[in-house]
This record gives sequence, structure tokens and C-alpha cells, in this order.
Amino acid sequence: MRTRVHFIAPYESMISIIQDCIPRFPQLTIQTDVGDLAKGVELATQAERNGAEIIISRGGTAQLIKEAVTIPVIDVQLSGYDMIRSLTLASQFNGKTAIVGFSNITSGAQSIIDLMDLPLKVYTIHSSEDVARLLLELKASGYQQIVGDVITVGTAKTYGLEGLLIQSGQESILRAMEDAQLVYRYLSKNHAISIILNDLVTQEHPNLVVLNERNEVVFENLTDFEKNPLTDNHIYLTNTSLEFHQSKIQNIFMVDDYQLTINAYETTLNNKRYRVYLLEKGQPYSFAQFGITTFTDASMEPIVAESPAMQAVLKNIRALYEKHEPIYLRGEADSGKSFLVKHIHQMHSGSGLLVQIDLSQVPPGHLHQIPLTKVRTVEINAVEAFAEHQELLSFIQACLHNRIGVFILGEQAMNPQWMLELELNTIIMPSLADRPEDLAPLMQHFLTGYYQEYGTTAVRIKEDALQLIRDQVTHMTVNQLKHLIKQAALNEPDYVITPATLSRLLNQQPASNQMKLNGTLKEIEKEVIQIVLQEENNNQSKAAERLGINRATLWRKLKD
Repeated sequence: MRTRVHFIAPYESMISIIQDCIPRFPQLTIQTDVGDLAKGVELATQAERNGAEIIISRGGTAQLIKEAVTIPVIDVQLSGYDMIRSLTLASQFNGKTAIVGFSNITSGAQSIIDLMDLPLKVYTIHSSEDVARLLLELKASGYQQIVGDVITVGTAKTYGLEGLLIQSGQESILRAMEDAQLVYRYLSKNHAISIILNDLVTQEHPNLVVLNERNEVVFENLTDFEKNPLTDNHIYLTNTSLEFHQSKIQNIFMVDDYQLTINAYETTLNNKRYRVYLLEKGQPYSFAQFGITTFTDASMEPIVAESPAMQAVLKNIRALYEKHEPIYLRGEADSGKSFLVKHIHQMHSGSGLLVQIDLSQVPPGHLHQIPLTKVRTVEINAVEAFAEHQELLSFIQACLHNRIGVFILGEQAMNPQWMLELELNTIIMPSLADRPEDLAPLMQHFLTGYYQEYGTTAVRIKEDALQLIRDQVTHMTVNQLKHLIKQAALNEPDYVITPATLSRLLNQQPASNQMKLNGTLKEIEKEVIQIVLQEENNNQSKAAERLGINRATLWRKLKD
């Protein structure tokens, strides 16, 4: 009979490596799941109930699982190869970089840094509770990138730092599976008793959830919810805020079509810490079919702004936003306008919602149906496609009255009368060509993201390959650059992206557009519009100009 092993990977890209290793161990029946920390513990306990005989995981997740199950737990150890690859990638970052982790990571990291003379600093933590405090201190000291395990990287992104995960390679996975074979026959099952606090109950709050130090639910009473609405991300971000503020805090999230408000605080009983969550189910936001959506990702992603142009834009937008003055953010398509709005909202709004509105899809009368109680920022797109001038003006004035930050996004100069009536401040978003100092860090940021998401091989870009992109940048948008780096990372077999790989990608020509004169006149007209849009890189203003129509007409024809 084959031994049943359950492999719980703390991050998604580990799964493909595990699948490659499984055929080498025909005597093991190996199943896989992805879950970090509390989620990993939940998956492990379920796997044990389903008959798993050995659990394999990594780092802090493996340590937590060992405390929660009665079967052997194998910890995937980081190899020297894993460390060298990750530290080489980290050293390409232009800003200050710190390695943060437990001693099993930092001791090996320090030796490699000394050997390779890398410009990196190492900080050792002794418990997961140290992470938030240490990262805030490092951010205040000017550090911009944090290298470590899943919890460290997750906390770094929450605080607006670049996070680089140290990933495990194939040799580490193989060694863990070999250990699983060795330990199975020598270790027996143990039975542990779970301690649950049963007397912390209150009748004053209809929706109450109590978590222990391992983020396990020890009590819940949910009157307004069919099931517990809390996700791992809700719990992680709320607990991080509690660690930082050390007092009662409030977070607001979107769940399905309603807003979830969490008021949380910590309490201690019998020398054990518990987190008490008071939940509130808010008003529905079921307007997605009308182009009205809420931005729900609470994790902060850093913005690249090393160029004087972007630094000036950030400074001016921040000043206007803090004074609650409406902003017209003008720039070409795919220049990162919406990303900049999200960044400002996350960094400067405090707790609250970001509502994004596409006026080309909003029927008359719907703007004033949007609940504004918990809204802190509004992003408005396609103003030229909205005919109800007075309704929009009234809605923006209502937002400003409620001290809500208002951004209007567009590509061309707005009607001067609108500018006066709305008292709009115009900020021009620089194109990629206007911010050459941001080009290299942007590409490294994208490359790091694909390394972590897909497990790609390349960790940096050669200078002569970088020059190829500099030569093309006047014809590229940020999204086009991001797509190019993705294709280069997926197609580069070596650790460094070469000019040869980039040249093959840059020289690819799109297939010629051949119009098929089939269908009705309306269908042919729509096909012509789509072809012109494609040729103009989806720049609707340029497409409308070529077609001899205004943008509002273009919107209507695309919508029909």
C-alpha cells in the first residue's frame, strides 16, 4: 500500500515544481494544496481527517501545521541554490534591500551575501509578531524592498514595500519527498487536544467572531450572514493593523455585492491572546452591470517614481487630494492613470472604499443611487460619453461635500466650461518616454512579479537588452512594456534576458487586418471601428479622430 502524503505549498508557483517531482516517487500517493499560515493549517487538518499520513510544507506554515496535526510534518528546507537565485534577483533592485526572516533563512543568507559581496542587509526575527514592527522601522530608514518568506513578503506589500519571496527549487522539493519516505515508518501518530475558549460570548453583538493566536475560529455567532464572510486576506490585513495600532481598529472590505465592516480588538484570557471581530453587513453595491464597481484589493503595491516627472505628479496629486480638491488626471491610454489613483487611495485615504465609474455604461439617474457613507475616493472615466451634465456635476459636488477625493480620468483636454463649473485641477500624467529614469526599475519590478507568479528563470536584464527597449520606448505604453517583459521572461531560458530574446519579440509583426465584408452595414461599421482601434493601440481619441467622429459617438457605436 502506498503512503498517503499531502503537500501544502505556501505559494502557488511551487505547485508546478511539485508536480514535476511526483513521478519520481511511485510509492507515494501525493496530493497538493496551496495555503499559507492559517489557511495551510486548515488544509492540513482536513487532510489528516481524510487519511493523510504525512504532511509536507515550508517555513512558518510547516511550523504551525506541526502544532495542529498528529501526523509527521516534513519542512522543505531552503538550499544554497534557492538562496543564491533569490539574492541575485534582489541585488538587481536599485533601492535599499533587506533580508528579513527566521534564523534558518538569515544565517545562510548572510554567508552568501558576504561571499558574493552583495549590497544587502540581513535582519533576523524570532516570531511572526516581530515582522510588522521591524518592517515599519526599515521603511522609516529608507528600505524599499524586503526579501523573505510568505508572511514577510505579504506584510511588506501591505506597507507599500516591494516584496520578493525566496522560493524553493526542485532539489529542495525532492529532498523533502525523500525525507517523507524515511520518516513514515519510524514515527507514530500522536493525539493532541485543542484548547478552545468557550466562555467568551456576548449577546450585545449579533455578528461576532473570535480567533485565537493561530487565527483559528474558536467562536462565531453570525446573525446577518449565511456563512462566515472572512477570508484569509481580511484576517491577515486586520491582524496586521491590530499589531501596528495596538488598539481597536476598523477595516472595510467588499464581499460579493456588499461592504463588510470589521471592528476588531485584542483581549487576553489565561495568558492567551484572542482577537475579537465585530462584523457589520453594509449597503449593497450591486451596480457592476452599470459600470459602477468598487476596488477591493486592500494590499498596497509600490509605485515606481524615480523620475522627476513622476515625483512631481505624486507630490501635486497628494497635496490636492489631502485638501479634497477634484483632479482631472490627463494622459494617454495605458499610462497608468488608474493605478496611480489606487496608489493615492491606498496610501492617503485611511479606511474606506474606492468606487470606479465608467460613465459610458451608466444610465441616467444611477449616480445618486451610489451609497457614499464609506466611500473615500471616486474615479470617473469616459466623461465625454455621459450626456447628463447636470447629474454628473451634482454627483461630484455631493462627493466633495462628503470630503471624498474625486479623480476624473481622460486623454484629451476637457471642455473649459466643465473645468470652470467643476473647479477641476488638471494634472498631466507623463508618458513612458517622459520618465526615462523609471524605465529600468519598472522592468525589474515586472520581471520580479513574473518570477514570483510563474516561476520564470530570468532574474535580470542585460544592459544591451535594456538599450533595445529604450530605443522603442517612445512608441510604448506602460502596459505594452509590461506585456513585453512578460513575454521575454516566459521565453528566456537563461537567468538574464538577452538582446536576442528581446529582438525576436520586438520584430514580431502583427497579422494584417483583412476586412470581411459580411453581415449588415452596422456589423461592418463596428468591424471597421475595431480595426482602427487596434491600429491606434486602443487609443479611442485617435481612433475617433481618424474616423471623423467624436468620442461619445465612438462609445455609442461600440456599445450598440
